[in-house]
Amino acid sequence: MSGKELKSHVTEEQFEDEKDRKIGNELREEADKIEVPDKLKPERIELMLREHTEQKVKRWKPIYTAIAAACCAVIVGGTAVGVELDKKSDSNYTASLKEKTKSKNTEKAAAGTQIASAKDYDEVYDYVKAQEESQSVQARGGAATYSAEGASMDSSSEKAVASSDTSVMQAVDSGVTASDYSDTNVREDGVGEGDIVKTDGKNLYTMYNNRIEIVNIEKQNMEQAATIRLEKNQDIREIYIKDDQLVVVYTESYYGDETDSYSYRIVTTAEIYDVSNPDKPMSKGKVTQSGNYNTMRVSGDYVYLLSDFNASIVNGRDAIGEYVPSVQGKLVEDSNICMPQYVRGDTYTVVSSFSLKNPEEKVDSKAIFGCSGLVYVSKNNIYVCESYYNSDDSDVTQTCIRKISYKDGILKAVGQTRIDGTLNDSFSLDEYEGNLRLVTTVSSNGDSGIMPLVLFGDSADSEIAKQEDTNYLYILDDKLNELSKIEDIAKDEQVYSARFIGKTGYVVTYKQTDPLFSIDLSDPKNPQIIGELKIPGFSEYLHPYGDGLLLGIGMDVDDTGTTTNGVKLSMFDISNPEDVAEVQKYVMEDCYSTNVTYEYKAAMIDVEKNMIGFVAYGENTKYYIFSYDESGFKCLFEREMTGYGNVRGLYAGEYFFLVSGNTVEKYELNGFKKVDDIVL
Repeated sequence: MSGKELKSHVTEEQFEDEKDRKIGNELREEADKIEVPDKLKPERIELMLREHTEQKVKRWKPIYTAIAAACCAVIVGGTAVGVELDKKSDSNYTASLKEKTKSKNTEKAAAGTQIASAKDYDEVYDYVKAQEESQSVQARGGAATYSAEGASMDSSSEKAVASSDTSVMQAVDSGVTASDYSDTNVREDGVGEGDIVKTDGKNLYTMYNNRIEIVNIEKQNMEQAATIRLEKNQDIREIYIKDDQLVVVYTESYYGDETDSYSYRIVTTAEIYDVSNPDKPMSKGKVTQSGNYNTMRVSGDYVYLLSDFNASIVNGRDAIGEYVPSVQGKLVEDSNICMPQYVRGDTYTVVSSFSLKNPEEKVDSKAIFGCSGLVYVSKNNIYVCESYYNSDDSDVTQTCIRKISYKDGILKAVGQTRIDGTLNDSFSLDEYEGNLRLVTTVSSNGDSGIMPLVLFGDSADSEIAKQEDTNYLYILDDKLNELSKIEDIAKDEQVYSARFIGKTGYVVTYKQTDPLFSIDLSDPKNPQIIGELKIPGFSEYLHPYGDGLLLGIGMDVDDTGTTTNGVKLSMFDISNPEDVAEVQKYVMEDCYSTNVTYEYKAAMIDVEKNMIGFVAYGENTKYYIFSYDESGFKCLFEREMTGYGNVRGLYAGEYFFLVSGNTVEKYELNGFKKVDDIVL
C-alpha cells in the first residue's frame, strides 16, 4: 500500500503522529553518535533564547492543560466560548445532543456524581461524532484548535542523616548489605512504578533502543547476563522487577490491509519474564490493550496497566474496534466504559489489571472515555483528571475528575465531579484518610493556560489583559463531594509545585517571588492557610527530607523576578508549619534546568543515605549528587554526560551505578571512586 493510499485509511493526525514517532526514534538512536558543537547543543540554544526573553522565568502551564482544550471549547477573539454543533447536520440529532448537554451541564460543578456506563456502543459513537463535528466548526471558523491526544502526563523516607562530608560513608559502614538497593522515585509510597532502569540488588535491568539488557552487579566487575530483544515495530516504554518477575511494557503500531477495517492500530503490551535465572529469561505471558502507553502501577501482586486510546469514526459505525478499545483482543464491554460529564469525547484512558503470578488471566478492565488527561494513583484509587474549557458552563477553566477504586485487581467506578481550575501536575492532588486534597490554578476561559488570541483593535489594557490567575484548594470526600474550599490563594500567580504531607499541604506559587504556603488540613471541613514564606525564585519540585525538612528544587531569581541566577536547591524547615523558613540554599550558577522539573522519576533522593541525585543542564550536561547537613548542601559527585538520552542514578549494596544509554558506570559509595564500566 502506498503512502497516499495508507493516509486514506487513517486520520491525518494519526498518520503524522506515527510518522513523527518513527522519525523521532531513528533520530534518538543516531543522536549519541554525533558530536555536536557546544554552541549548537540544545542546552546552549535554550540558554540563548532565555537570555533574550524579556520575562525569563515566566513559564506556560503544563502542556496537558492546553492540549485538552479541544474537548469542549474554542478560543475566539481572546475568549473561550462553548462550541455549537454543525448546523448543517441532522437537526433532530443536533437537538438531541444539545438537550443531553444542557441536562448534564446543569449539574453543580463541584457536586460528586455517579459515573454512568455506556448504554451501548452507539452512544459512544454519537459522542465521538459530536466531538468531530465541534472540531469541524472550529476549523471552519479559523480559530485555534488543539488535540487531546497524548495529553496524559503524569517519591519518601523518614529521617535525615545530618553529619559531615562522610555521611554517605557512615551509612555504608553501618551495615548495608547486598539486598539494600534503591528503587524508582515514585509518586505514592507503597505503589510501584515502572521506569527505564531497575535493580533487584543482584542485577541491573536497563532499556536501550529496542532491547532490555540484564547486567549482573554482584561481583566487582559487572557482567552482561542476557539480552531481551523486541521486534522492530515494538518500542519499549518501561520495565518493572519484582520477585524475579520482569514486566516489560512496550507499544506496537501497525497497519492493516485494505480489507481490514482496523487500518491503523497502536497497542500497549505488558509481557512478563521469569528472570530467576537471569542468563535465560523466559516469557510467561502477556497482556495487550488498545492505545498508547500512559503509565503503570503495581500494588501487591497486581499490575495496573494504563493506556490512551484515540477513538475514530472515519470508517463508520460498524467499525466498532476503531472507537471502542480492546483488552486481550476483546472489546471492552459497554458496561465497563465510563462516560464523561459532557456529551463529547475522543480519547479513552484504558485500565486493565493482571496478576504477576498468572499474567494471561486478566482480572478486570475499565475504559474511562472523554479526553484523557493527568492520572494520579493513590494506594486505593485511580483518578483521571481532564482539563475542561466551556464558557457555557463556567467563565473559568475547570477540571473533570473521575475516580476508579482498585483492590486485588478488581476495578470499580466510584464517582466523578468538576471543579474550577486546572492542575499543575500529579503532586497537586493527594489522597489522605479517604479524602482528596487538591490545588488548582484558575484562569479565565479566555486564557486557559494558552496565550490569548488578541484581535486587531484589542488594547493592552483590555479586559483580556486585565484577567488574573488565582488558585483554589479543594477537599473532596470519598464520593468526590466538596467538603471545603479555599479561594483566591496568591492572585495573579500560578501553582509551580505542591506537596501534601500528612495533615499539612505545601504549595509554591510564582510571579516574581516564591511564596511557599503552608496549609493546615487537619479539619477537612475547615482548612486554613497558616504560613507564607516569600523568597526570590521558585521551587518546581518538593520532596520530604526527613523529620521537619522539605527539599525544594527549582530556580534562583533576582529580586526583580526577571533574571534567573541558576538552579537552586532549597531546604525548608517545616517543623513548625506556621513559621516555615528556608534554612539553606545552594545555587548552581552555570545551570538553568534539571530533569526533575519534567520527570520526578529521574530524581534519586534517599534520606537515609543522604543523597540527592539528578541531571542539571548548563553549558554542559552533568549528573550531580548532593548531601545535606546543618552546614548546607555539599556536592559529593558530578559527572559530565554525553548525548541527551535519559539518565538514571541508583545504588545497590556499597556501590552507586550511573546508567546512560547503553553505558553503565560503577562507583564506590564511599568516596565515589570509579571501579568499573560496561558498554552494552
